[in-house]
Amino acid sequence: MSLYTYFTPTKVIFGKGAEDQVGSLIQGQGCKKVLLHYGGGSARRSGLLDRIERSLECSGISYVSLGGVVPNPRLSLVYEGIRLAKEEGVDFILAIGGGSVIDSAKAIGYGAANDGDVWDFFTGARKPSACLPIGAVPTIAAAGSEMSWSSVITEETHGLKRSCNNDLSRPVFAVMDPELTMTLPPYQTACGCADILMHTMERYFNHSDNLDLTDGIAEALLRTVLHHSLVLRDHPDNYESRAEIMWAGSLSHNGLTGFGTDGGDWSTHKMEHELSGMFDVAHGAGLTAVWGSWARYVCRERLDRFVQFALRVMDVAPAGDDYQTALAGIAAMEEFFRSIGMPTSLTELGVSPTDAQLEEMAEKCIQAVGGKTLGVVKPLAMQDVAAIYRAAK
Repeated sequence: MSLYTYFTPTKVIFGKGAEDQVGSLIQGQGCKKVLLHYGGGSARRSGLLDRIERSLECSGISYVSLGGVVPNPRLSLVYEGIRLAKEEGVDFILAIGGGSVIDSAKAIGYGAANDGDVWDFFTGARKPSACLPIGAVPTIAAAGSEMSWSSVITEETHGLKRSCNNDLSRPVFAVMDPELTMTLPPYQTACGCADILMHTMERYFNHSDNLDLTDGIAEALLRTVLHHSLVLRDHPDNYESRAEIMWAGSLSHNGLTGFGTDGGDWSTHKMEHELSGMFDVAHGAGLTAVWGSWARYVCRERLDRFVQFALRVMDVAPAGDDYQTALAGIAAMEEFFRSIGMPTSLTELGVSPTDAQLEEMAEKCIQAVGGKTLGVVKPLAMQDVAAIYRAAK
């Protein structure tokens, strides 16, 4: 196994009504003024914001609010949040919503605690030295940002979607009530399940030695999500499945499923970032649209992992040879994506990039990794990335 550091400082409060503890949790941090950060009006209409505000008031904690976060969260709103946090003397940020809201809160936390342009941290020009403490009340099981070190922000002027990965932004607590996800539209639930699967698969498909225990954890998580995604497709109000998926989302992105490896490939995520940066598509759907094309393009370079995935996760029967077994596993995952309403091509995603746009996205992928190759299963040059995009059309 590789030298590996595992760091998970986030306190998790999980179960029905968990959000009622927000006030006492922030009080325990010694913080006095909170920025409540959220998306659209559903947080207010559902009564969630009202309950959280009452909890803060009962704990003697003042607050200011900033809504308006959208999928693929925008840098312009991050700048607004930084200004508000500084003007109001905010010393804690509470994200109420999905991964986009939590990512936006982390970016605001960086900007409020450091001088200069926060976008520098996302381009890699600088590294943050501090971050305001973050708490999370996730309302969708998807990104796992409530326990991760990652924040992904879109600079909308140039359509650039970039990440900043730093332990400073790991939330100090995550308050997780599966009931909060009950009202999600089926498409958003499916996108979330796809994102959870992809966070685990990005780590699973690596090019290093692997621990049997880590593989077993990853494979169990994948099988669990595959099963409960189908339950939620047919029975969206099933609390047990909502709980399974919510916990899987956190574990998929807190480092556990990649323990002891080289960190995984992440090419599909990088390609999706450029796709949603250009076309503003849902992240989970963008991932499923390109994953199969990536997998077929690279699988010969790590055939043993793809065979193991096919047999242990997708439960396919061995085919004539390892390559055919690997392809059968990839096809089985694509069939699963379609079964929950997720696309497996750019056409199914609803976008039709021109050849010039495909080349532009491929170039931006390579620029985002400093002009180097992308991924580890098969290191991809710009022409490889463009070929995968073309295959995904």
